[in-house]
Amino acid sequence: MVNETLDKPGLLYGAGAYLMWGLFPLLMAALAPAGAFEITANRAVWSLVVCLIFVAFMRTWRQLRAALSDRKVVLTLAAAGGFIAVNWLLYVYAIMTDHVNSASLGYYINPLFTVALGVLVLGERLRRLQMVAIAIGVIAVIVIGVGLGEFPWISLALATSFGIYGLIKKRVGSKVDAVTGLTVETMVLTPIALIGLWIIAANNGMTFLQRGSEGLGISHDLLMMSTGIFTAGALILFAAGARRLPLYVTGLLQYIAPTMMFILAVWHFNEPMPPSRWAGFALIWVALIVLTVDGFRSQSRRKIPKTAPVGEVAEPL
Repeated sequence: MVNETLDKPGLLYGAGAYLMWGLFPLLMAALAPAGAFEITANRAVWSLVVCLIFVAFMRTWRQLRAALSDRKVVLTLAAAGGFIAVNWLLYVYAIMTDHVNSASLGYYINPLFTVALGVLVLGERLRRLQMVAIAIGVIAVIVIGVGLGEFPWISLALATSFGIYGLIKKRVGSKVDAVTGLTVETMVLTPIALIGLWIIAANNGMTFLQRGSEGLGISHDLLMMSTGIFTAGALILFAAGARRLPLYVTGLLQYIAPTMMFILAVWHFNEPMPPSRWAGFALIWVALIVLTVDGFRSQSRRKIPKTAPVGEVAEPL
């Protein structure tokens, strides 16, 4: 077993990041009547603004220039930006259409999907417990889908887009830090976001900086701008925590966000929880326990605490 003293500030940073991501549904719901695309577009634009402020404050312009001068890095981060934009859009759509539980399920499934991606794309070999965990996860999705009478596409699309995003980011993980990576990603997304916002405004669908019958005021505008602060701020906390913590601890912390979403969905948003959904979530939790046990066993055999993930560490939501 691992015997080491955890870095307390690192634990606070890491837990703080996932707590912020877990509270995102409250922020997104407060932005109504804005649509999912307007919120996502604003999130990209304001995230870029906040990232540039961080770059200036930390004086990491050289790292940013180095990333932007590397064509391969830019193209890779552009692809990553495309998948995280899809993930953000689906996430906001889920919250705005009373599918917070579906979003929670998607991020619970993500570690299982990431393990499967490692096999399909990277040619990794599945360990026995990993195979058991994935099998249980598949059964859970089937149980939920059959019980609800519909394909759980939101959950699977969130897990897929986030999993592929993480896979792409692995290709440049050693070349760019978290802030630089998000800065380049949002640089790519911002022109598209601004065009989208212009189209929304041209069709009288904009809520940001608008005053009228809906009674939107400065508080709405500040909340919209805060999406960038929450996005970049949580990422900074995550990066600070990840540098100080063993990877297996960060892997465990990732379950904070979907658990908070689940709690909010059931007890704050009052979303229905039929028996089939409870059964499906219970199976997912069992699958994650199996995956966690496998991660601990794997890192114990290696005796290298900082290189043995439990499942897969999730980055930004």
